[in-house]
Amino acid sequence: MAPQHSSYPIAARPREAAPAPPGTAGPGPVLPGVPGPRGSRGSAGDGVAVCRRILLTAVRDLGPLDPGGGLPGRRAAAVLGALATRRSLRAVAAARPPACWRPLLRYRHHPRVHPAQFALAGLNAHIGHDLALAVVDACETLGCEPARLESAFDQLGDLLALIEEGVREELLSGPEPLRVADPLAHLLGSWSPRRACDSAWSAARLLWRLREQPALAAEFRHRLDGDTGLVGRCLLVPRP
Repeated sequence: MAPQHSSYPIAARPREAAPAPPGTAGPGPVLPGVPGPRGSRGSAGDGVAVCRRILLTAVRDLGPLDPGGGLPGRRAAAVLGALATRRSLRAVAAARPPACWRPLLRYRHHPRVHPAQFALAGLNAHIGHDLALAVVDACETLGCEPARLESAFDQLGDLLALIEEGVREELLSGPEPLRVADPLAHLLGSWSPRRACDSAWSAARLLWRLREQPALAAEFRHRLDGDTGLVGRCLLVPRP
């Protein structure tokens, strides 16, 4: 089932009769156990606020989390999306966040980091680390193997790719557009949400198989966290 186009938080592509993005005309989706943003100004100048709005837009467009009804595929996608978003929102509000989110928190108010860089760095941490771990969470919640969630994972990945497409449009046509020859445009063009989703799916399957070997699973999660953070640092290079 093809995902609907979103009204992106930083790309001006509204759809008719769509609800306003979170933080503009009303509260976003309520996820149990998710704290509010820590020190967020709620503006495009705050990298955490940019990422928070993108994550809430994604989970909103997946539809309500209704464990008691709905089509099985849609329910699985909603559960997976909610679990991944909860992990990410907890991470940016934590006193000691995972390594994959630390570059964004460090540069969140940097005046020479474009909002689109914040968005891509947030998507990198969300997909590369939190989504992979959320697949295992969803399998345990729904009582199934990862293979049963592949369609739901693909549906969520398609939606995140649409959001990333809006970010690219903002890079080229926003109030601070990047020229085609700008080195930063080439740097950001090296990251792909679909390749990130492919890697996240492989990581999730491996983590599922390592459940009976907790020491190896912990080592793999640590390396996944660090490697994802390294990519995030590259995406957040300040503009000259």
